[in-house]
Amino acid sequence: MIGVTSDQKHPDLTGTASRAAFSGYGHEVTPEERAEWREVMSARAQAAFQRGQEAIQSGRLQDGVFWLERAERMARQSPNVIWALAIAFLNVGRVEDCLKRMERLYGQYGLREAAFLSVVCLVRLNETAEAISRLGAALSKFHILPELGQLATQLAETGGLPGWCTASNAGWVDVDASGSIRVSLDGIEVGRGNCGRYTLPEGWQNARRLEVRVGRRHVLGSPIDLQALTRCESLVRATHKGLEGWLWYPSEPEHVPAVILWDERVISVPAFATDVDSDVPLSRPRSFLFNKSFMPKGDCGPLILRDEHGRLLTGAPVDPMVGRLVSANGKLPKSLYPVPVPSWAHRPRVPRVSSGCAVVIPVYRDLAGTTACLRSVLKTVPPDIEIIVVDDATPEPKLAGFLDRLAQDGKITLVQHESNQGFPASANDGMRLAAGRDVILLNSDTLVFSGWIERLRARLAFTDVGTVTPFSNDASILSYPSVDAENAVPDKAEARTLDHLCQALFSQEEACIDLPTGNGFCMAITADCLADTGLFREDLFAQGYGEENDFCLRASAQGYRHFPAPDVYVAHTGSTSFGSSRKALMGRNLEILNALHPGYDAKVAAFIESDPLRNFRQKLDFSRINELRGRRRSILLIQHDVGGGVGRAVRQRAQAFEQQGFLALTLRPTFLGCQLEWSRAQKTDFPNLQFTLPAELSLLVETLSQLKTHRIEWHHLVGHAPCIRTLHEELRVPYDVFVHDHIWFCPRISLLDGNGRYCGEPDVSGCETCVATWGDYLGEDLTVPELIHRSRHELGHAGRLMVPSHDTAQRMERHFPQFSFEPVPLEDDAALLLNVSRQKNIIAGRPLRICVVGGLSRWKGYDILLVMADYVKGMSLPVELVLVGHTPDDETLIAAGVKVTGEYREDEVLDLIGEQNADVGFIPSVAPETWCYALGILWKSGLEVLCFDIGAQSERVRRSHCGAVVPLGIPVEFLVGFILRRWGPVS
Repeated sequence: MIGVTSDQKHPDLTGTASRAAFSGYGHEVTPEERAEWREVMSARAQAAFQRGQEAIQSGRLQDGVFWLERAERMARQSPNVIWALAIAFLNVGRVEDCLKRMERLYGQYGLREAAFLSVVCLVRLNETAEAISRLGAALSKFHILPELGQLATQLAETGGLPGWCTASNAGWVDVDASGSIRVSLDGIEVGRGNCGRYTLPEGWQNARRLEVRVGRRHVLGSPIDLQALTRCESLVRATHKGLEGWLWYPSEPEHVPAVILWDERVISVPAFATDVDSDVPLSRPRSFLFNKSFMPKGDCGPLILRDEHGRLLTGAPVDPMVGRLVSANGKLPKSLYPVPVPSWAHRPRVPRVSSGCAVVIPVYRDLAGTTACLRSVLKTVPPDIEIIVVDDATPEPKLAGFLDRLAQDGKITLVQHESNQGFPASANDGMRLAAGRDVILLNSDTLVFSGWIERLRARLAFTDVGTVTPFSNDASILSYPSVDAENAVPDKAEARTLDHLCQALFSQEEACIDLPTGNGFCMAITADCLADTGLFREDLFAQGYGEENDFCLRASAQGYRHFPAPDVYVAHTGSTSFGSSRKALMGRNLEILNALHPGYDAKVAAFIESDPLRNFRQKLDFSRINELRGRRRSILLIQHDVGGGVGRAVRQRAQAFEQQGFLALTLRPTFLGCQLEWSRAQKTDFPNLQFTLPAELSLLVETLSQLKTHRIEWHHLVGHAPCIRTLHEELRVPYDVFVHDHIWFCPRISLLDGNGRYCGEPDVSGCETCVATWGDYLGEDLTVPELIHRSRHELGHAGRLMVPSHDTAQRMERHFPQFSFEPVPLEDDAALLLNVSRQKNIIAGRPLRICVVGGLSRWKGYDILLVMADYVKGMSLPVELVLVGHTPDDETLIAAGVKVTGEYREDEVLDLIGEQNADVGFIPSVAPETWCYALGILWKSGLEVLCFDIGAQSERVRRSHCGAVVPLGIPVEFLVGFILRRWGPVS
């Protein structure tokens, strides 16, 4: 194992180690480089996807599965790839693999096709009872796939059911059943007779349940959830062309929808959209454009557009004049004049007296979340504060009943909408009732804790205050722990603990930080600000997203300021909806927001860049990690930021320290300094323990001291700031060294020259000649003698000097004879070898399959594999080469005939190797590895292994007697010939 390895972030072969070494302190990977690499990876995934599709279309199903699996590993979040692979699995009989992916697609996207094809998989797996249950659930929400009618009949008969049914957005229900059938809507009979199609009466879509019975028994699929069946994905936006948008019904994509215009005209929308950015696989939105010929004359104000079931399209009401605003083309009405982000002075800051307070909570759906929210509010709000709940026409009867009971008991003031109007309109109705008082606007998917309202109100005590927003897991710039990654939703106990911690760490300094905007999930607004600014712009922001930002910017123009409430933490579930409408509406509204308030993006970007709340989040991280420590002492493991074998070794060492009763901390380099982490946590759990070096070295030392760090273990210092090399002196603790590669004496790290050949480890003058010829990868201004001198000094002051293998110990002792290095194996080879079969199981007439594992850089043997592939291909030898892994240049290997599976996760590599039906493993590394995890993987998969006579890999293979060692530099024809003689079919 060499510490600095090939990594997906570094696409070039020759510069891999160099670029890996440079990542870290003072060597940032630029956005352009990241974008370039994403483009490379995307192109690879797309190429694999296309090859898979082409193979399947030409009847080569197994080849198609291989390429689609490769595409999936490169684009793990792509639902279209997952779908294509699932279908391919079904076609080749890998039904369980298909089912896993169908269940994932249904769980993540509510995909109709996945729901029904899960049933097909279950039938093939002979899980009939579960198949019947799943089919009933699917029919209750979706119109059936046309080709599954016969299967539905069979399953209904098998389950002893009288038949099955399916409903359509066109207003009918088909019934395949025997006996006298009764059809009812919300308990009222609307049809009776035999099997066939029943047309539903006008207004059917306003019902909640469609029931089909034979006698007293439901048919399969009954009762049908009409709200789910008629759910419409849509968007309408104003552009310079007119009103344009799209809509479709995910429950029945083949249904041709219609739009009801403001003047009751009904317009059919048959044309499929081609430019909708949808995350939903197999989505089939249909597009419309209503140009000026459709529009009322003049400034008509917002227009209402509905789907054929009478429900507002997402984005409606919509003002056609907004098209002029976002395109900067044409005269605007006064209400749409842009309001630039202000730079003038704020209002005078003097104490103010509140005239009272009300909590406003808009509610739509989610019985469990809303009841939990309201109970937490009722438990914590003082009796003199009115709780105003706005029921925005909830489609959930149980939720409506719960709200009615609270209102009847006098616990809340309830406002009820006859039809769904969206968050801004609901918030406005609540705030109108609270006129003259301060308002705390609260989402119905939040949890609050004792004293929250008193602490928020305390922040409203001055005349310059406009809004105040607490911390939360999902609050944009006020999110914790991370502001730029999705945070997990804490449970009630965790959230309460965070709220207490925010109180304990609060200081007035953080409360006086100016925010560019508040956040509407929980936003306290002073009565004066509300009176001067006005309500939310429901005429512009429709169902929501951006309305509170617009409000805050208009308030800023009045001189009001926006502040955090760092002593309050409110848990926020956030949106649980799926589909394209939410994402599209956010994009539309952000465009409007930036057109209305030029400079908004820049102001937010400047706030994020300066990050004035960083110190408070850092204090929270430290307090939480110190609480986890308890009375334990800490050990600090220093590593690079490249991952690979070093990252795995650090995880293993950290786990061992934790088992011994220590808190194992790790330190990674960053562009500006370093990141402190707890080894057992995810990277997003404590993201704020970053330190800018050398400016914050004293803070880092203080933090580590308070965490009772009593020892440091060096694993890799490449990429770290120079002061990390003397961190032990600042802490006054001992340190140990674990050697992972040859960076201690080789500026090129891998012991390879520029031609990819092992250098032979010459003396210092020979090293200097090599470096002068080929360059170095350290990224430091050090000569070879200076590197040796520094290494000698650092190794000499360390406690333990550990290496993974005897070969590494001998190599290090040859260069540093004054020291003794202790072999500490990273794996138990004896346990790994239990899986290896020493008997030949080669099938006569089938090519010999040679398997290589891992991320293959040049020193890992890329050139060797390529030369072997060319030789095998040129000589038409009965050999197949498979790389379970990836390289910086997969395409060249693939063109030479190597099967390259692509990147893999650690938990799937053994299955991947097993799928290749390999006969022998091969480690083609041409440099001395210090351990070689790939060797352990191959043994664990049951394969004997061949390697070159160099490094820990040859030491371990020779000692194991489970493989063979050949001379480094052996000609390719001799190498392939040896493999065929040793492992080829017995003649």
